[in-house]
Amino acid sequence: MIIDNQKQFSRFHMLIDVLVISFSYVLAWAIRFIGPFAGTAVRAKSFRDFMLLLLLIIPGYLLLYQAFSLYTPLRMQGRRLVLANILKANTLGLLTIIAVLYVIEEHDYSRLTFFIFYVINVILECGFRMTVFYILRNLRKKGYNQKQVLLVGYSRAAGEYIERIKENPHWGYVVRGILDDNVPAGTEYRGVKVLGRIANLMVILPNSNLDEIAITLGLNEYYRLEEIVSLCEKSGVHTKFIPDYNNIIPTKPYTEDILGLPVINIRYVPLSNTFNAMVKRAMDIVGALIALVVASPVMLVVSILIKLTSRGPLIYKQERVGLHNKTFRMYKFRSMEMQSPEKEKKAWTVKDDPRVTGIGRFMRRTSIDELPQLINILKGDMSLVGPRPERPFFVEKFREEIPRYMVKHQVRPGLTGWAQVNGYRGDTSIRKRIEYDLYYIENWTIGLDIKIILMTFFKGFINKNAY
Repeated sequence: MIIDNQKQFSRFHMLIDVLVISFSYVLAWAIRFIGPFAGTAVRAKSFRDFMLLLLLIIPGYLLLYQAFSLYTPLRMQGRRLVLANILKANTLGLLTIIAVLYVIEEHDYSRLTFFIFYVINVILECGFRMTVFYILRNLRKKGYNQKQVLLVGYSRAAGEYIERIKENPHWGYVVRGILDDNVPAGTEYRGVKVLGRIANLMVILPNSNLDEIAITLGLNEYYRLEEIVSLCEKSGVHTKFIPDYNNIIPTKPYTEDILGLPVINIRYVPLSNTFNAMVKRAMDIVGALIALVVASPVMLVVSILIKLTSRGPLIYKQERVGLHNKTFRMYKFRSMEMQSPEKEKKAWTVKDDPRVTGIGRFMRRTSIDELPQLINILKGDMSLVGPRPERPFFVEKFREEIPRYMVKHQVRPGLTGWAQVNGYRGDTSIRKRIEYDLYYIENWTIGLDIKIILMTFFKGFINKNAY
């Protein structure tokens, strides 16, 4: 039933896409050669010549839409993801058209026509899919277009799945119940009851009109997985597996195929790839050099003010833990009165801390005290973007208290980071900070680094939590 519905969904969208692409293309031609741009148009190719290209453009675009997951059901897809994929597919389509025309040395087709087609098609495709999205969302909220689901296994995974279903009624999923051998029938979790034992599956199925079975066994029951998968597949109902190890393995695990043997890496770190690491290092060196030149007047003024307002060295060196748990000396403009090394190692800065100097308070609020870390970046101790480094005393403390804390040391620490631009700086939750650091580590791209740097410029310098 689900497979048939998915095929119908894809066929419907493909049919609409054919119409949208054709309409956008014809409208683009009309705007270029009949409409507002007609005055500068040179008709080297006839209308028929342009329309013949549709025989290649339509199947090409449908393949691109398939590649960018635009024919998968919108039930659990976010709007931003769908819109981003439409933009990516159409951008790649436009670049392909231009590249092919260039390679075959065909200069008589108007490039402006294809640019107009690109704009119109993106707008119409986004409009169509958002219309479908809102219609289905409203129908599901009213109880229509629902999928009936049965869970096999009463576990943490089952609980988290039910939580998400309850919080997102527009997905249109209804959990009919749970089967489990270790929990008595009648046990209830957020309105979902345990109906009986797993062996009852073949008795329950014929009278239930189920659309899906979700296997949500606990980790200690995985030895039964093969048996239960076999039982579920005998039912003929679409079956999926929701693992109970999401706190161990990332949402998008990095898998390897060793002669047919699947290997799941516990943590995928893109920066462990040599090429990625070289690209990021080159970006760090160039970025740090430019930043030093741009920030040099500010650093000069701050240096003078520090010397005029307090005794002690200009630059403060503090031991921090970096890549592969190795310690290094991190540089900062001194913002506090001089104190003993033992006190400094174990003390957090608190609000209205008397140790912070007048100019130091301003530097901390504006993050100017961090500028000397550009030297750390050039030395290779740090990166422009990455998890913020911590002192050894607190690393030892947090490694015991916070799960996965030490994963952050698989990449170079950064001057700024994903956690910081999302508000987790200074006196904020360490656990939340680690969640954002892990997201960055597992999803690193050059684009994400650039995004974080831009976000730092717009909202990351002023820190209300820095004391």
